[in-house]
Amino acid sequence: MELQGLHGQVVDRIGAALVADTASAGTVLRLEDVQERYGVSRTVAREAVRVLESKRAVTSRPRVGITVRPLERWNLYDPQVIRWRLASPGREEQLRELAELRAAVEPAAAGLAAVCAPEAARGELLRLAEEMRQAADEEDRDRFIDADSVFHRTLLAASGNAMFAQLAEVTEELLVSRGELALMPEHIDMTAVAAHRAVAEAVAAGRSADAAARAHTVVARARGEVERILDVP
Repeated sequence: MELQGLHGQVVDRIGAALVADTASAGTVLRLEDVQERYGVSRTVAREAVRVLESKRAVTSRPRVGITVRPLERWNLYDPQVIRWRLASPGREEQLRELAELRAAVEPAAAGLAAVCAPEAARGELLRLAEEMRQAADEEDRDRFIDADSVFHRTLLAASGNAMFAQLAEVTEELLVSRGELALMPEHIDMTAVAAHRAVAEAVAAGRSADAAARAHTVVARARGEVERILDVP
């Protein structure tokens, strides 16, 4: 994730620290505290607070200060918030929540895509499944993650449901973070590659129920991989 200038770096450091500190909710900060702790100007500190407010992480009121909100009231769909949670000691809860969200949405999106997707999207899913296979054969993890992210973004958009489509950022953050946080198996699982191909073929052929079932397999397999790496019961 690209950080926008100095204030973006300050936002990232504050947000990550707040997520890691589960007792921080209700804490009141002053703008001067932010300036002093991070060695930035008042302008930069103020802009960082505005960004945190936009994520619903804090509230800022005159004569009160900057109050940290409980995590459950933050914008939990914000990709940067997801990244903070995945890098925190509580990442297992974030992974569970994301897995449950994907299990609820992606099979439904695949089923709709089999009915609604234009031919171009059906072809793109097949192309991306092949791109994933080639990347896996070459053990090119970065290329694989890129193709995987675009595959799921394309699938959600192909559903024809704009609200599903906007969840693509959530899925993409999870997929990218899995690579960066060592939450992928040492070697790319070719069974998972084949499962993505099966989703693409079902969508391309217009088999709605099959597409939904295949997408459920993809999501369940991804969750299982993470749980095995973390040794989560």
